[in-house]
Amino acid sequence: MDFMTKVAEVVGGVMVQLRKSSAPKIAAVGTTPEIPDAKKQGIMTLKMPTARGWDKGHKPQTAPGLKVNAFAEGLAHPRWIKVLPNGDVLVAEALQEERPPRDLMDRAMVGTMKRAAAVGKSANRISLWRDRDGDGVAEIRHDFLTGQRQPFGMALVDGTFYVGNTDGIVAFAYAEGADRIEGQGRKLVDFKPGGHWTRSLIVSPDRQRIYAGVGSLSNIGDQGMAEEEGRASIWELDLASGQAREFATGLRNPVGLAWEPETGALWTVVNERDGLGDETPPDYLTSVTDGGFYGWPYSYWGRTVDDRVAQDAALVARAITPDYALGGHTASLGLCWMPEGTLPGFGAGMVIGQHGSWNRSTLSGYKLIFVPFAGGKPSGPPRDILSGFLSPDEKWSYGRPVGVAVGPDGKSLLMADDVGNVIWRVTGA
Repeated sequence: MDFMTKVAEVVGGVMVQLRKSSAPKIAAVGTTPEIPDAKKQGIMTLKMPTARGWDKGHKPQTAPGLKVNAFAEGLAHPRWIKVLPNGDVLVAEALQEERPPRDLMDRAMVGTMKRAAAVGKSANRISLWRDRDGDGVAEIRHDFLTGQRQPFGMALVDGTFYVGNTDGIVAFAYAEGADRIEGQGRKLVDFKPGGHWTRSLIVSPDRQRIYAGVGSLSNIGDQGMAEEEGRASIWELDLASGQAREFATGLRNPVGLAWEPETGALWTVVNERDGLGDETPPDYLTSVTDGGFYGWPYSYWGRTVDDRVAQDAALVARAITPDYALGGHTASLGLCWMPEGTLPGFGAGMVIGQHGSWNRSTLSGYKLIFVPFAGGKPSGPPRDILSGFLSPDEKWSYGRPVGVAVGPDGKSLLMADDVGNVIWRVTGA
């Protein structure tokens, strides 16, 4: 089928309109992006490659001077990575669970995502991988924690291991070097499950607080803003008091979280809304401030109003413009700070796992990219670290980048690939 022409595809029994490519020649990327005017889509564009996985000997393409190998294989939809102080690597294996569709369009969306292996039965576990001989390949695997509800974010503070399940943050006792955690744990914070289900976690530099990314239920508050209470925000949990609050709001789906060391600012990557065009609005990388509001659902890229939404002028008036655009619908999920000296040819900056689009006429994302920083801010165009996750005709995805972390040796990156079911390791060649 020619996806670049105006055709109709049957997805789950529903006709879904696929439009002729209208992608701008220049993507909306950088600190001052050119964002096209919104073009409301009566029928939202749905386009997603079929999940294929990697054939033997096939792997992602690297930037010059780098090489990649499989650190761990045979996982069940690996999404997020946590490297423990002793070098053990934890991987959250979870998946969006299938639910009854609300309407015909929702049915088409679920059918599209099933074809891309983005919906199904979730493993609901965290596995432990250990590279005992230091050759860059894990030879030991354990089920570290099971029976969770779509686990994602992980954090460790003073012998307590924290898990971001879709319905809240749970704490478990942890002993260094343990192969497995037993017991039910203590639930510290409740989150509403469903919708954008991932719950990333990061510990504050002083080890006193944990921050969690909680995405919206819907695209633009489609089921009413009462259903969105407590969502589309970054939460802060004070470990001493146990009190939790919304730290920053108006962030449609904030996933990866990272600290920028020079300024001490918290940064996140955010997946923006759908249905306004291939590049409108762009997903973004931004610092977040205490009490900051970033527009969703009323506006985007600061104060550009989305007139599909009943407005709140007072909130729009204080909406903060993000720091750095990442292009439309790249689904930028993974985020980590990479210190200078980690990879040859790359300085200090943010590394971003782009899961890839499903709702634009020409696909975007499907890369592991690097954004250079200077003086605490982005300082140049993005550079590819890994690519080649899509077939040239965009019909197949061999893999999809998600979580990323600096490896235990400080000289490598680890990246979760949830279609390839692999943890890739990137080092200097």
